[in-house]
Amino acid sequence: MKEIKSTSIQPNVRELLSFATSEKNVEKEYELYMQSPVRELYGYDLESEVAGCIGIEFLSPKHCEIKHIAVSPNHRGKGIGSKMISFILEKYSLSFMFAETDKDAVNFYKNYGFKITSLGEKYPGVERFQCILKSK
Repeated sequence: MKEIKSTSIQPNVRELLSFATSEKNVEKEYELYMQSPVRELYGYDLESEVAGCIGIEFLSPKHCEIKHIAVSPNHRGKGIGSKMISFILEKYSLSFMFAETDKDAVNFYKNYGFKITSLGEKYPGVERFQCILKSK
């Protein structure tokens, strides 16, 4: 895992972020990672490419929100998403991590150990979920 700090967004990082946010928001979100002191973006290298990325925002030194997490389609199912979460938890000794997600990703968080709560339909026809992980 390495921190992504490049001022220009790499094509595969752009693609990964587009899986985690809308295509039109990729540039804006990337800029926030580069400029905000409370945001960090990490890439997971596999076979000389960035196969996954995780972006976090610190709410306090031991609490963070996962803003974006994505793994390239040809590398999914290999535990990369879980490894990225574990890396962040360990690196920053976090006691609390949360994310908001949709139905497609809720089982990923549940399988990792996050407590899942439905937030209902935040957007017409789209149920959202809050996922919370507290370390012991």
